[in-house]
Amino acid sequence: MNFYILTLFPEMVMGGLNTSIIGRAVESSILTIEAVNIRDYSTNKHQKVDDYPYGGGAGMLMQAQPVYDAWRSVVERIGKKPRCIYVTPQGKTFTQQEAKAFAEEDDIILLCGHYEGIDERVLEEIVTDYMSIGDYVLTGGELPAMVMVDAISRMVPGVLGNEESGSSESFEGNLLEYPQYSRPEEWNGKKVPEILLSGHHKNIETWRRQQSILLTGKRRPDLLEKAELTEQERVWLKEKLL
Repeated sequence: MNFYILTLFPEMVMGGLNTSIIGRAVESSILTIEAVNIRDYSTNKHQKVDDYPYGGGAGMLMQAQPVYDAWRSVVERIGKKPRCIYVTPQGKTFTQQEAKAFAEEDDIILLCGHYEGIDERVLEEIVTDYMSIGDYVLTGGELPAMVMVDAISRMVPGVLGNEESGSSESFEGNLLEYPQYSRPEEWNGKKVPEILLSGHHKNIETWRRQQSILLTGKRRPDLLEKAELTEQERVWLKEKLL
């Protein structure tokens, strides 16, 4: 899978994504991640990419031309117009389900805004998806873009060493992940639940399912509205939360 990140700060993006699991996937050629510097496509001798917004207001606005030319440089190289994600607080909330869907693409462009945003005309021209990582405002789109690349990449076959890892994490089936424990068996007077030491895989699986449901009910009850629970599980949860 190939990611192209249109940004004013390529060093920031690549520095954060060339490490750990994502970095190893890049080294193994499972992923390619390229930061495209929008300033390189400015026609201004000082590589200026912003100007004052029409109608007044605070701050500066990224101009359409350098953004469009940076996008076009990618399109011309790969020979098609891939999905282009503009990371913005005005977008749809990015979820695990969105990450799965994007992971099915061969190529994705992520557009990082800065200052007070980007000229609406170029957004109308190139953007296919408006996505947000939460209801708050950041200085630029680089951090959200990195979050999305990380989450999407984990859904790409071969990126995770354990193929089950991506299918058993939080938000799968709209449930949070169950608690996990490692050695030693007792720490600070707290013991690992006996069921996990039993070696009985079916009972362990049942316990983990119950713990996922219970944690979701306590911490993210909003997710349970979409979770697929049996009637027995709903009765069990209601008793536990009383």
